Amino acid sequence: MSTTSLPIVVCDVAALGPPDLSTVGTLARLALEARRLGVELRLGGVSLELGELIAFAGLDALLLGVDVRGQPEAREEASGVEEERQLDDAAG
Repeated sequence: MSTTSLPIVVCDVAALGPPDLSTVGTLARLALEARRLGVELRLGGVSLELGELIAFAGLDALLLGVDVRGQPEAREEASGVEEERQLDDAAG
């Protein structure tokens, strides 16, 4: 969902090689330049790995048009955390 009324351009990144933080930085700079020119950039064909790196860098709102921070139901629980809390609750 777009929060601005800028025209949206979708950049297909499906053919990119294995992503790294340099890739994410380049895409962020591209998105900022597009916004400076009056266009909102969105990425299409985002691999799971690239999406995770984008979220890790905190750029999901800028690059994917979503912001999962502050919405724990949109994220996966860390393995074992929920079970440990339940065990502590039962013992206490």
